[in-house]
Amino acid sequence: MVFILKPKVEQDKINAFISAWESRGFSTILSVGTEHTAVCLIGNTSGIDMDYVVQTSEIVEYGRRITERYKAVNRTVHSDDTIITVGGVSIGEGFFTVMAGPCSVENEEQIVRIARSVKESGARILRGGAFKPRTSPYDFQGLGEQGLSLLLKAKKAAGLPVVSEIMNQTQIPLFEDVDIIQIGARNMQNFDLLKAVGQMKKPVLLKRGLANSVEELLMSAEYVMSSGNDQVILCERGIRTFETMTRNTLDISAVVLLKQKSHLPVIVDPSHATGIRSLVAPLSRAVLAVGADGLLIETHNDPANALCDGGQSLDLNQFEQLMSDLRKRAVIENKRM
Repeated sequence: MVFILKPKVEQDKINAFISAWESRGFSTILSVGTEHTAVCLIGNTSGIDMDYVVQTSEIVEYGRRITERYKAVNRTVHSDDTIITVGGVSIGEGFFTVMAGPCSVENEEQIVRIARSVKESGARILRGGAFKPRTSPYDFQGLGEQGLSLLLKAKKAAGLPVVSEIMNQTQIPLFEDVDIIQIGARNMQNFDLLKAVGQMKKPVLLKRGLANSVEELLMSAEYVMSSGNDQVILCERGIRTFETMTRNTLDISAVVLLKQKSHLPVIVDPSHATGIRSLVAPLSRAVLAVGADGLLIETHNDPANALCDGGQSLDLNQFEQLMSDLRKRAVIENKRM
């Protein structure tokens, strides 16, 4: 249940209103937007006479019941688009932010070269995997803590914020200097991990699971936000279907639906969605057209010899060509890159 407050209500009255509900056992979310301020109640609200509250409260304009199970991520509660800023880079409505880099950090020369190149091409955030969840235990698992150290060297060399995937709660101390914490598709419903990163004061990039619904993705984001972290970026990265010609099936409709249902930024990973290098650029253009807030693209200086996912990685020249094309199209879509 959400109560929309009247304009220009004093803060002490808002605090008293919230305290009264919390004393009755409800959790609350206060959302301050450009158009209105809302107080959302979380708990069993079936016994609340909403009309009575509206009629008797001096600060409530109107009330509305939220039927969806996700509350904090719901656009009904927070009508304004959330814009997340990290290292001077904005992610959210009005911006089209590209994150690029290799699937896996391999050595210092590789990651520094890629970092400088993608920055020159217009990428705003460097991605790079240090811990790699792989289907086979015999595949390259990443360099681990050493990989993070090399990623941070590249961050300093190129002057780009970085995003990297965390595997479990024990690794949290290692990610102190990582700007954005990525929760991978296989960990989307690792609820203990979601609650742990919810207690961190860093943006979280949350990928949709391989076989998870849009609602389940939103509920996972709810775990992070309900734990105290409102800096969540949703990522559509393709889902498993009966199609076998691509690695996964990119659900473009999910981008539009997520933007309608939630105020959180939505980006797309076309590299993992298809697993095919030649499809990355066309789908990136489609992602911009449907209103996504950015891209997460795998880029490598030598894809043919990459230790991980070379077949879906753009080389540095291909990435530059894509960025040049996207910049022209972003003007039409009224997006800043």
